[in-house]
Amino acid sequence: MSATSQNVRLLAVTPNALELIYAAFRQCYHAGYVGDMWDRLLSGEISRGKQADFVARILTSGHESPVEHVSFTFAIEGVSRTLTHQLVRHRIASYSQQSQRYVDAKDFDYVLPPSLAKVPEARARYEAFMREAATAYRDLQALLVASGREARASNEDARFVLPGGVETKIVATMNCRSLLHFFELRCCMRAQWEIRALAGRMLALCREALPVIFSAAGAKCERLGYCPEDERFSCGKYPVRRENLHNPA
Repeated sequence: MSATSQNVRLLAVTPNALELIYAAFRQCYHAGYVGDMWDRLLSGEISRGKQADFVARILTSGHESPVEHVSFTFAIEGVSRTLTHQLVRHRIASYSQQSQRYVDAKDFDYVLPPSLAKVPEARARYEAFMREAATAYRDLQALLVASGREARASNEDARFVLPGGVETKIVATMNCRSLLHFFELRCCMRAQWEIRALAGRMLALCREALPVIFSAAGAKCERLGYCPEDERFSCGKYPVRRENLHNPA
């Protein structure tokens, strides 16, 4: 068992993502049937540049629902159960997480918070506790098996001693609109450090795959031009909303 680090891989994006979003937007404003233009989109007869310009222009009006037709799927490892408890609160998404019932965790890795890593005494105590938790987990497994419990089933109740810092792996799928909302909340400096780091990695992958949607994505203040938080919680990058309203640019 040891401290681990985040790793995110983009597994899949809806095929022909730009063309699909363009077609969905066009259907909202087009008297005809976009199915008839689909082959022209795929062939490049209607250039990707033209499609991207149209999508970007409509997005600035606040019309976002057509981007829901495209989804991204990520494989995520090196994150804590503390993080995934936050992640799964984003409900318009699909998740498949490593099970502590079926996966033996006696040699678990863990996430080491940077604040603890900077203080030698805090790090030592944290890592000692992780070793204690692993020992307790193995002891409980052995006691349950000795009592007649099936070895694999012993994980089910032994896992109750595992701390929130235990490393886990998860596959997550979100559509573009859900991702934009996720980035607005989790790229903010007020977000917990671990999920903020995850959001940054996911956003970099999204920008590379579909820049027309994600080039300007990020914390909500980036879109608004002001901080929507109370001034007590603002990081100071943008003026808070009260200041912005009283001092218009």
